[in-house]
Amino acid sequence: QLQASGGGLVQAGGSLRLSCVASGSVFSMYDMGWYRQAPGKQRELVAAISRGGSTHYADSVKGRFAVSRDNAKNTVSLQMNVLKPEDTAVYYCNAQYYGSTYWGQGTQVTVSS
Repeated sequence: QLQASGGGLVQAGGSLRLSCVASGSVFSMYDMGWYRQAPGKQRELVAAISRGGSTHYADSVKGRFAVSRDNAKNTVSLQMNVLKPEDTAVYYCNAQYYGSTYWGQGTQVTVSS
């Protein structure tokens, strides 16, 4: 199971930090990601971090967001800075493990202008 938290309402230019805690004992073997879905739009990849620590970002968030993981705490985090109204969406934590995909419940991020 994946439990995401940290969403909320913030003004443009502000920051939020999302966290996702995974259950189980093989977290270090998961490739982890953060996706988001805005109303009327498809779910899109925001940031990902592999089991080896390699990171990938959507062009729209490069330089503003940072993904990290703490294998000792079974946690992946997304630091979001310089937030924009277009970052408003439900953010989902994602885990991939040898062909299986798992989703968290989503956390709402709302950025006001």
